Amino acid sequence: MAATTSITVEETPLVLQLLWRADDALILGHRLSEWTGHAPTLEEELALANIALDLIGQARLLFDYAGSLIGHTEDQLAYLRDAEAWRNCLMVELPNGDFAFSVARLLLISAFADPFWRSATASTDPTIAAVAAKAEKETAYHLRHAAEWLIRLGDGTAESHRRAQTAIDDLWPYTGELFANMPDNIGVTPDPASLRETWIATIDGVLARATLMQPADGWMQSGGRIGRHTEHLGHLLAEMQFLQRSYPGVAW
Repeated sequence: MAATTSITVEETPLVLQLLWRADDALILGHRLSEWTGHAPTLEEELALANIALDLIGQARLLFDYAGSLIGHTEDQLAYLRDAEAWRNCLMVELPNGDFAFSVARLLLISAFADPFWRSATASTDPTIAAVAAKAEKETAYHLRHAAEWLIRLGDGTAESHRRAQTAIDDLWPYTGELFANMPDNIGVTPDPASLRETWIATIDGVLARATLMQPADGWMQSGGRIGRHTEHLGHLLAEMQFLQRSYPGVAW
């Protein structure tokens, strides 16, 4: 059985911007897909699967555009990059944990992605603007869905409240990476740092309704944007990339 050689990627400023968003979307989509067969209700299993499909669809569009700029296909970018070549934030690669953890993570990510894509609809790059026009409708739903669930958990039983607060506390040190400044920002996507106040207002509103406390800001985890990842990404990629790595160029 032949092994497929990993690819290298020429990270121009535009390609890097695309990879930040595509990698976040694909890895979070993969994590959410892992709830299939394990979600607390059948309705929620379908909802999480649909959100995962939305995110994977966003990743495909972004990979396709990035690949067209550097001579790779979307499949090559997804399946033939080693862990150190991925540019996703660390939060999305963490294991799912309990249901409250996955809901809290979806909220924290979606509260950033929703204004990001809404702002990006005005991009001077027509391809990014078109992707954003589709993505902002999806992320608005993702945000609403996650918020409704976190409110239900936080303002529910003592046990659900405890789990929801623990999830927010554990994830908070990973949120700083959402607002990292893009090196050589060429202005075709919003500056992440400019969205922090909007994000905080959204999160504060949800946490208040959920009777949860916002953790104090402090030291933040980082490294994902430059290829320094947790051990969890390697395990995830080993599963996600297995077929293409084992059977190079396989077509259905």
